[in-house]
Amino acid sequence: MSNCYCGSDVAYSDCCEPIIGGVQPAETAEQLMRARYSAYVGAKMDFIFETTHPDHRQGYDHEGTKEWAESSEWLGLEIVGTTKGGQEDNTGAVEFIARFREKGVLREHHENAQFEKMDGRWYFSEGTMVKQKPVTVSKPGRNDPCSCGSGAKYKKCCGK
Repeated sequence: MSNCYCGSDVAYSDCCEPIIGGVQPAETAEQLMRARYSAYVGAKMDFIFETTHPDHRQGYDHEGTKEWAESSEWLGLEIVGTTKGGQEDNTGAVEFIARFREKGVLREHHENAQFEKMDGRWYFSEGTMVKQKPVTVSKPGRNDPCSCGSGAKYKKCCGK
């Protein structure tokens, strides 16, 4: 038995496969997110379509999505965090990073995915890309301790 594609350290047959195969529904938004990632790995586009909220299916390109999923090399899923999305909730959000290689180029898809429960089943409703935080460099003030560790003030040491 091999571990599930979603990175749960559980066998695929005990993790995402029963959800993707329709044997059991996802109990949480995170479970559905993990199953959707595994479905992309296995190019199970019917599952992707069926677990997209009906209000958000317009424009879905089944064949194009399948071709993209099959031609990508899937490298892993990282769940950054979840908000709500539990068994008793009706909405939830899962921030995740999906890593893959497309045409030889390493890529990261960092998204905050929204989920809704309808008739007792979880559906992906929409996602927004998470923008990278800008790199900030702070310059020490003249009277701050010098960063070199000398114990002197910056203005009397490296700031001269």
